[in-house]
Amino acid sequence: MVRDNKTSDNSIRWIILAGELFALNAALLIMSLVYQSMGHLHTPHYKRLMVLMTLVYILCDLQIHHHIYDRFVRGDQLLRSFIGSTTLFVLLSLMVMWVFRWPLMTWNFMLPFYGFILLFLLIYRWFLRQYIKWYRKRGRNTMSVIFIGNINIASELYKTIEKDHTTGFKILGYFADEPRRNVTDEGYLGKPEEALAYIEGKRLHNVYCMLPSSQNDLINAIMRTCAQNIVRYYHIPDSFNYQRHTMSFSLMNGTPVFSLHNEPLTSLGNRIIKRCFDFIVSSIFLVTLFPFVYIVFGMLIKLSSPGPVFFKQMRSGLNGKEFYCYKFRSMRVNVDSDKVQATKDDPRKTRIGEFMRRTSIDELPQFINVWLGNMSIVGPRPHMLKHTEQYSELIASYMIRHFAKPGITGYAQVTGFRGETQELWQMEGRIQKDIWYIEHWTFALDLFIIWKTIYNAIHGEENAY
Repeated sequence: MVRDNKTSDNSIRWIILAGELFALNAALLIMSLVYQSMGHLHTPHYKRLMVLMTLVYILCDLQIHHHIYDRFVRGDQLLRSFIGSTTLFVLLSLMVMWVFRWPLMTWNFMLPFYGFILLFLLIYRWFLRQYIKWYRKRGRNTMSVIFIGNINIASELYKTIEKDHTTGFKILGYFADEPRRNVTDEGYLGKPEEALAYIEGKRLHNVYCMLPSSQNDLINAIMRTCAQNIVRYYHIPDSFNYQRHTMSFSLMNGTPVFSLHNEPLTSLGNRIIKRCFDFIVSSIFLVTLFPFVYIVFGMLIKLSSPGPVFFKQMRSGLNGKEFYCYKFRSMRVNVDSDKVQATKDDPRKTRIGEFMRRTSIDELPQFINVWLGNMSIVGPRPHMLKHTEQYSELIASYMIRHFAKPGITGYAQVTGFRGETQELWQMEGRIQKDIWYIEHWTFALDLFIIWKTIYNAIHGEENAY
């Protein structure tokens, strides 16, 4: 019997807060020294400002979940929590200083002051996240877990915990009717009913149960045993065995109901945010950088082979609506362009076309599509009509990707599913990533994907051809 390791996680939370307050006050101290040397800041003002900022930051920190110490966390969640907490801190501190008519509230002080503080906090949180992962990888701050039931239902979670030691989870094994060697060769502990005695006699933190509702008596017994031994119980519904989507849970007159395909972009507010970002960024790009890119690469394309500068192709878009997608022409004009996907050593590609495809420059005219509104900067990549017709018959969930606008870049492209799809499993993987994006959309996730796209373009990608 053992207390849950949430206590340790809470300790990490307070350590994080203490470190952030140290970083905040270090930034304040540096700024004060600079402004004191310029004669713009007196010591009493600095001391009062330090107390004020510390109190405001503590208040803001307690309102936002940081995710830094979470065992499973995505980059966009870390970015979103940072933006949320720092925005709240800036707005609240400005409001407090305005109410009390703070003598230092001038733009020539506040802009560099906040910029310096936010940079300090961003660097601190990044290093702290890396340290927490390293710390857990060394076997510290671990949580022991077991699985009970059909392990195939939770196979992805099981394999992730086994491979990624930075989560801090330690699998002690699983209980099932029989060993599942296609999932794991080790860890079989016995029949599900034998788990009761195991929970009572083992130091344990979490139990993940995948038993069907037909075994209700055993499930209740496991829940009672977990409660008596201060072990946290989690249930993974057997519906996940055949429907692997994000499901939202709600109560309708006391009855639990699961709904499929939770789509944040069905919200009008979220669509407005995404469309405003697309329109502003595409407009700025098209009137500043794009004319120069067009002149330079337009000339090179014309010199490389006869034909137009732009290549346009009918693609499948939002709700299956067809539209013309624009690209810089990277191949010689050919009759197979609407039927045959580009390959690594495709003889149709020109020399400048090879370079443009490797650096993704050929995709830049799609900002025209974004400005027109039939594409977004981030979304599932639009497929040619032949692929839509072909894969919609082979993959049951294929058309779900059309619930969102197609994008210049997408979550699938920055997570290893860019380029040619030679086998069906590659397209299935891409579709799973597209659906995941649709069901988990946030503005921070879009920013994260854009950053990853730029990073990959600079460093090069093996599948960029």
